[in-house]
Amino acid sequence: QVQLVESGGGLVQAGDSLRLSCAASGRTFTNYAMGWFRQAPGKEREFVATITWSGVITKYSDSVKGRFTISRDNAKNTVYLQMNSLKLEDTAVYYCAAGVTYLGANANSYTYWGQGTQVTVSS
Repeated sequence: QVQLVESGGGLVQAGDSLRLSCAASGRTFTNYAMGWFRQAPGKEREFVATITWSGVITKYSDSVKGRFTISRDNAKNTVYLQMNSLKLEDTAVYYCAAGVTYLGANANSYTYWGQGTQVTVSS
């Protein structure tokens, strides 16, 4: 089992930045690729970003590419999502996930999920 706990969400204004963290515990962190997904009210959960176990390779959805950066610190068992130039449409609950996958953008590729953290972007 892998336990994931997200933090760092909050209420910000459009154009602001926010950094989410996801702390992992349990099984060996480097066994897993890590991903970030989000779900807005009334919408399906959507892929945001993913990073390989080594942290060398990343992949982003088109909607966040160039604004968001995923990274991981394997020594701290933590994955981050740096979000810059936030837009109203970035408002959602953000989830981190762990899975044995290579740049998987499908939620089914991930086995373990955190409880989510709310990000609200206001105008």
